[in-house]
Amino acid sequence: MLMRTDPFRELDRLTQRMFTMTGTQATMPMAAYRDGEHFVVEVDLPGVDAGSIDLEIERDVLTVKAERKSLAVAERDLVLNERQSGAFSRQLFLGESLDKDRISAGYADGVLTLRIPVAEKAKPRKVEVTGSSSPRQIEA
Repeated sequence: MLMRTDPFRELDRLTQRMFTMTGTQATMPMAAYRDGEHFVVEVDLPGVDAGSIDLEIERDVLTVKAERKSLAVAERDLVLNERQSGAFSRQLFLGESLDKDRISAGYADGVLTLRIPVAEKAKPRKVEVTGSSSPRQIEA
């Protein structure tokens, strides 16, 4: 395999990597939607070991932490790596309408799925309207 090197492209790649990884954490793209009586949050974590995922709730804040190990190993000759590695963290602010005590989590195919039930007090309910059997009198 014959490869031509471009020193400016390599310098650009190293500069970009230095500025994007220094002092910042990698992103965790997510989607959130309501599914009946639950709010569902799906967080993309491809290549993350399930054992490195940590969920913590403090007051109304759910913190998701995960870690993806680096591909750089002494025995490997790494040619290209565009995947971010290291620690990932994201906070979700949970409203009062959610039941924080019954959150469930699952991890499959690189996606962390959180199911957060809607609290009973926040569910829509019917209010009964009562009426009298006698006609209403209006005084003038």
